[in-house]
Amino acid sequence: MLLVLVSKNAILIVDFTNKLKEEEYGTVEALIEAGRERLRPILMTTLAMIFGMLPIAMAKGAAAEIKNGMAWVIIGGLTSSMILTLFVVPAMYLIVDGILDRLSRRRKRPSIGCTS
Repeated sequence: MLLVLVSKNAILIVDFTNKLKEEEYGTVEALIEAGRERLRPILMTTLAMIFGMLPIAMAKGAAAEIKNGMAWVIIGGLTSSMILTLFVVPAMYLIVDGILDRLSRRRKRPSIGCTS
């Protein structure tokens, strides 16, 4: 469940960034705008799941010990994944895009040498 939510959130940011880059935005500007536009959906889905898990995490009674532990793990995972999605995914996108940009410039550079 955590993996699917994290993947969905990362795809939201990367896809929106790619669309903005197609519209001639720079990489940094596209990432900032994508983060700004996708912040609300990411927060809404993550917070809804966290608040949905709180009653299970706070439950008392028979078999609550097993469910409490799992609920707290899910809440912690959701919180950390939200932070990772909002900060680490754009940072990695920027790094990988820079590497790909440098590689594409090297390939386009004409070779200097003797022509016969």
